Amino acid sequence: MRTHSRIIGGVLAISLLSQLAACGTLFYPDRRGQIDGKIDPAVAAMDAIGILFFVIPGLIAFGIDFATGAIYLPDGKYAVAPAALQDAIGADGRVDAAKLKAIISRETGRDLPLDDPRLIQHSGSLQQLAAYGLRPAA
Repeated sequence: MRTHSRIIGGVLAISLLSQLAACGTLFYPDRRGQIDGKIDPAVAAMDAIGILFFVIPGLIAFGIDFATGAIYLPDGKYAVAPAALQDAIGADGRVDAAKLKAIISRETGRDLPLDDPRLIQHSGSLQQLAAYGLRPAA
């Protein structure tokens, strides 16, 4: 009888911990960062099952999936080939924001606010360029 209660307790603990981690964030980490789109019914159903069994962890799972964007289905193409970005790099090695915005808009269909004053820009290293197969133009 004691073994039976330990098994039930273990299953209960594992299911509770899995709901705290949020289903969409766990199963589809590549979807994180999306802002909008159609809601994935499988992820929503898994989060809803969490609400049925454990209300608070289920609500937390929904909150995490919406906050990270992992609950949304991927719709279309989001990646841009590094070779397509060569046009945005000037002769002096600086990135032209207007050209970069046009390339991203053309390739992905998304209009990014690259002229936003809150945008933080980081400069890369030669190793990062080499990892993407790019050569420094400066």
